[in-house]
Amino acid sequence: MLRSTFAYLIFAACVSCSATAFAQAPAAPDCASRATEKKLHGSALNSFMKKCERDAAAASCEAAAAEKKLAGAAKASFAKKCIKDATAKPNAQ
Repeated sequence: MLRSTFAYLIFAACVSCSATAFAQAPAAPDCASRATEKKLHGSALNSFMKKCERDAAAASCEAAAAEKKLAGAAKASFAKKCIKDATAKPNAQ
């Protein structure tokens, strides 16, 4: 029982991460084009890009939570982790 539950959780996490990464990919070019239209540079550009990507991730994560029919604490927890994973910077090595 414990083993099948653990396997299910691992599977769900993998599906969630791959769906989030796939859904997040189109947002970056849109954010970049909007920043170019606004002629932003320096810290204003960095701030705008960070917020734009976070907002795009939040929208895609909310859609994923709705698709999974999550509600309440489960929805909030899923959305928080989804947004964190989607906006995380890759580790530099």
